[in-house]
Amino acid sequence: MGHLDHAAFGWLTPVLSYAMAGIGSALGLRCTVRALAATGRSRRNWLATAASAIGTGIWTMHFVAMLGFRVSGTDIRYDVPLTVLSLLVAMVVVWAGVFAVGYGRDRTRALALSGLTTGLGVASMHYLGMAAIRLHGDVGYDPVLVALSVLIAVVAATVALWAGLNIKSPVAVTVASLVMGAAVGSMHYTGMLAVTVHVTPSGSVLPGATAMQFIFPLAVGLGSYLFLTSAFVALSPTAGEREASASAQRPIESATAR
Repeated sequence: MGHLDHAAFGWLTPVLSYAMAGIGSALGLRCTVRALAATGRSRRNWLATAASAIGTGIWTMHFVAMLGFRVSGTDIRYDVPLTVLSLLVAMVVVWAGVFAVGYGRDRTRALALSGLTTGLGVASMHYLGMAAIRLHGDVGYDPVLVALSVLIAVVAATVALWAGLNIKSPVAVTVASLVMGAAVGSMHYTGMLAVTVHVTPSGSVLPGATAMQFIFPLAVGLGSYLFLTSAFVALSPTAGEREASASAQRPIESATAR
């Protein structure tokens, strides 16, 4: 059996992956707060930004953590189409979950349903990403730990969506995003503890791309997207600030009209 190392670069990949999950969550929650205060196209745009931020944060967290994954006795490669599919799955299910909550009539039912859907989607993204691994040997899973990781994903997604609906203050959003980052990380590493690898040494070349060829550039690109979007959201005025600005303009306009 191959020895598995989940943090080949020491604390770097776990800490960086936690930061990615936290930033994605914070941005997603902030955009959800904005969305619920808006209407029409503005609400839809804020929800879309929230979903893409959370989806990107979760996927980037998983694959930044995977940069530190090593198995003794074999190289590791990643199947490119499956890895990209795992990103699309993360995006689509988070979009479905966020939009269900943003537009649901019955908030409690929408929350339960979208929490379940999003959690299962996050777990699917994780295990699709794991299915993309190519190595010399066979990968097995402990079913109890797999089930636990799926449960953590569903609970984490439900809590995240609940937070998006109920949390307004920046301090509370920060605390919620730190908790969410920890929950997503727990799901990932629980899923990784479920993995066993039976190595079959071989001199043949593995198909697929190395983590540094493919995953690292993609993670850097998506991480940059998160930072840029965070800056944009932080600088854009809230609905309250826009109203205050508009009401300040009115006396000036009426004075000019005279």
